[in-house]
Amino acid sequence: MSLLALSRWQFAVTVLFHMTFPAITVGLSIFLAVVYGVYWRTGRPVYLRMFRFWRRIFAVGFAIGVVAGAVITFEMGLNWGVYGAKTGPIIGPIVGMEVVTAFFVEAGFIGVLLYGDGRVRERTMFLSTIMVSLGTILSSTWIIAANSWMQTPAGFTIVDGRFEPTDWRRVIFNPSFIWRWPHMVVAVLVSAAFFVAGISAWYLVKGRAKGLARRSMSIGLGVAALLMPVQLYLGDQVAGHELPYQAAKLEAIEGNWDNGNTSYVLFAIPDQQAARNIAELDIPCLGSAIAKDLTCDTAMPGLTLTATADRPDMAATFWGFRIMFLGSVLMFATAFAATVLRMRKRLWTARRFHRFVLWTTPAGILAILGGWVTAEAGRQPWIVFGQLRTSDAVSKLAPGEVLFSVLGFSVLYLVMLVAYLAYVVKTVRRGPEQVVAT
Repeated sequence: MSLLALSRWQFAVTVLFHMTFPAITVGLSIFLAVVYGVYWRTGRPVYLRMFRFWRRIFAVGFAIGVVAGAVITFEMGLNWGVYGAKTGPIIGPIVGMEVVTAFFVEAGFIGVLLYGDGRVRERTMFLSTIMVSLGTILSSTWIIAANSWMQTPAGFTIVDGRFEPTDWRRVIFNPSFIWRWPHMVVAVLVSAAFFVAGISAWYLVKGRAKGLARRSMSIGLGVAALLMPVQLYLGDQVAGHELPYQAAKLEAIEGNWDNGNTSYVLFAIPDQQAARNIAELDIPCLGSAIAKDLTCDTAMPGLTLTATADRPDMAATFWGFRIMFLGSVLMFATAFAATVLRMRKRLWTARRFHRFVLWTTPAGILAILGGWVTAEAGRQPWIVFGQLRTSDAVSKLAPGEVLFSVLGFSVLYLVMLVAYLAYVVKTVRRGPEQVVAT
């Protein structure tokens, strides 16, 4: 493999591993704030029990996510030194603002959230949970701002090969940020909602900790029911505001090579070199219908409309989008079914539904990872779209050294992921601790 391919694989492995944890902890931090706030106002022990249980799962995931995120910053300087040098005047201050606002807020209050229960006043505990959740939101804000600028760069000029900011308002509030930020925030909330609901469903299936499980599942599925319609709307707006800037990404998402297909490609095995699909399964006229033409006359764009050197990898973009979209449809259907069962007062007696919800536990996480693959793979071969090619941004390193680090990171992250999953399983099986009313 080339130096470019190895460097991209290393960064992809690191980012996907890191994103697995914010997909859980950002929404879970808000869940903790809500649960502790209810306990503070009502004094009911079940909510303190919920807070202590979910805090254990949050704490380890939060720690791993922070460490993995720090590695990304080092890789930007080591593996992508040219990128760092050219975009430093813009990306540097944005990442610095994440440290100043998000990390400082989280560092200042995470200790109280984790160890202050029973040691500080309830008002202080509640404030700490609010501040930690605010820190996670701020962190996602700056990261999305930086990445969105790479998708739709604005507010800059190029001086001696470096991107210099001319309007920070346009840099941060670039065309895709306005919709990508709420889309990502809602995504992590929905992801955490299904994570909480899925684990709670396991307790209902096993007939354990029913009070905690019912309330946790009720909150999780309730949040999902409220946010999934919003999320589908936001996703459509992201496509409408970002894809006009990146026609090749849309072409790769559709899975067509030649322009003229009015069908929707449901399944495809693309051959990038031959510019064709080895195998595909499509639904006639559905592509035209999605384009709001029921006459079956509107054709979907093909990737051959884009010059060969400017084409993204269709397989990664195509399947990343479908994992995201199909995951969203699954979660929407689950939330809708839960709402119907709730209205019929059968939500706590539908055991088959509980088993189904258990299997949807990672659905939100997988949808988020699929969305990031779509966004990043579809932007290629540009690291700053239309301005700086990925091949021109990589550091000049020995491929053998990069290969060693790719394998090392992959093994390390796999071990850490397995260890975290084992910890979650152990924590769930042990169950929540008993809380004595005071």
